[in-house]
Amino acid sequence: MNDILLKDVLLDAQQVSIRITGNRIAAIAPEIQAQNGDDIFDGKGKFAVLPPFYNAHNHAAMTLLRGFAEDMELFDWLSNHIWPAEAKLTAEDIYIGTKLAALEMIRSGTVWFNDSYWHPEAALRAVEETGMRATLGMLYLNGVSSDAADANAKLANAAKNSELVTVSHTPHAIYTVDKPTLQNIARMMESDGRQLHIHVSETAKEVADCQKEHGMTPVEYLDSLGLISERAMLAHCVHLTDHDREIIAARGAYIAHNPVSNMKLCSGLFDFEAARAAGCRIAIGTDGTSSNNNLSMLDEMKCAALTAKVTSGKPTAGRNRDIFHAATVTGAEFAGINAGKIAVGKAADLLLVNMDSIALSAGHDLLADMVYAAGSEVIDSVMCNGKFLMRRRIINGEAETIAAAQEVCKKIRLAVK
Repeated sequence: MNDILLKDVLLDAQQVSIRITGNRIAAIAPEIQAQNGDDIFDGKGKFAVLPPFYNAHNHAAMTLLRGFAEDMELFDWLSNHIWPAEAKLTAEDIYIGTKLAALEMIRSGTVWFNDSYWHPEAALRAVEETGMRATLGMLYLNGVSSDAADANAKLANAAKNSELVTVSHTPHAIYTVDKPTLQNIARMMESDGRQLHIHVSETAKEVADCQKEHGMTPVEYLDSLGLISERAMLAHCVHLTDHDREIIAARGAYIAHNPVSNMKLCSGLFDFEAARAAGCRIAIGTDGTSSNNNLSMLDEMKCAALTAKVTSGKPTAGRNRDIFHAATVTGAEFAGINAGKIAVGKAADLLLVNMDSIALSAGHDLLADMVYAAGSEVIDSVMCNGKFLMRRRIINGEAETIAAAQEVCKKIRLAVK
């Protein structure tokens, strides 16, 4: 495999060249001599290099349900509309929906996502074809058929030799997964070392119901079962007590903050500054497109910063560097990827952004512009594990994937009439 030479690009406002050897950043210097066979990306001083995004909470194939059953309360939306529609999706549908999600994420600079959805073995095929990274979940939900257990087993077996995909335990939530199942997951985690991905304290109702049934908050309840640890990604965490934050910080668990979904479903506003002050590890996710309605981490960062300010009443809250860190370094850390920073020895995951884009053209503070101003149009090229997933705005197979997804969506509309 030939080296990739990123020639005359901007890193921390300085013009440098970067050599990629295999899947690692091998050298960074003001000038690097090209070698025979190098694949050269000539930045001409107009492209800045940044870490890419790591999406901490997603239901990728929900791209097939974007715009479906809008403007509803969470439990009505899930129980009466989303879950019945999802029951009609085949493994092939989910493969196509995941490929569509991958296209959207790559275009907006994401190289890894933490997923929880049906037929994860089909999602695995989609992820590997796109070249992205992912953590795919073995799904647990009360009352599901044996097909789900078979799908979980297929996923675990198929991912054994995958370089880019890991497998986690993903019970949906404490109100959809019973105590014996959660206890069994805790036991399995002791032996298999897998991570946990679960919705936690998303709504006030969830917290009130848990306190009524168990005399504890959802975080306290999961902790009592041994499920809160450094291998846990807790999605949403909108309604936390001070004690909840203490537990999460003490156990080294991660929070997946999903500000757009939280606002759209009126779940509430996550207190970013309170969690940060308590020492919690905060990553950022988009949730699925049914409750967002896109997979852009750029949009998510802006909303995370703004809601942090509104929630705390302090314009100094949700600083752009803290938000960018959550969207890059923290997600990569949970995923076990030596990335999130452009440095020698790090994984060759990176973005090339066009500094001639309107949103970046002022050039005063690139991270602030990425958090507050940029849209996906600023992203010219995306590299994951030393390979270009998008180069000069071109993604191979994009038109075919969109056409296939449109056919599946037509089928969904006919099935729910």
